[in-house]
Amino acid sequence: MKKQTAVEFLAEKYNYITWLRNRDEISAGTADEWRAKFLKEAKEMEKEQIVKAHLHGLIHVFDNPITASDDYYNDTFVGTI
Repeated sequence: MKKQTAVEFLAEKYNYITWLRNRDEISAGTADEWRAKFLKEAKEMEKEQIVKAHLHGLIHVFDNPITASDDYYNDTFVGTI
């Protein structure tokens, strides 16, 4: 199973919050709290993803430096949308 990027995660959560707000199922204050919470989570995800990508690059730097980063991204994230 492919992982979500931090941006995909955040977009999904923000769209859900917007959907709930449009249906008046949550208050504006709750929506703001959730947005702040999900933004924090997305930043943590992004940091973890960057660290993993960097480590992957260090390990595979001699394999094929031209395609190693593209291969990592495609293997890890492509197909999640």
